[in-house]
Amino acid sequence: MTEADEPVDPSEFGEQNAPPVEEMPYKLIFEANKCFGAGKCAEVSVNWSLDLDTGIAQPDAYFFGEDDLEHNIAAADSCPAKKDRGVIHVVDRRTNEEIAPDPNGDGTLSVDW
Repeated sequence: MTEADEPVDPSEFGEQNAPPVEEMPYKLIFEANKCFGAGKCAEVSVNWSLDLDTGIAQPDAYFFGEDDLEHNIAAADSCPAKKDRGVIHVVDRRTNEEIAPDPNGDGTLSVDW
């Protein structure tokens, strides 16, 4: 198996082109292939927009600071996809812990890849 064939560690996803952790300590991991267009994220977060043509939401930014944490957590917590476990994940890049939705209650990433 080549390196390209190996599964991606969700905590490392997007890090190669990311801004410094000190500037943007949080990131979103979005399982877009599991989004069914409920639009709850766009209702509660200015970072999320629902594309009416595709029915899929999209974040404006994947990396952010403290000022944008609360509404991105609200977006993740409000997502009803993936059997109510959500497809939007807010990760603290300093610890690689999932802040939201954290369905397991232990900070482990609940990304289903």
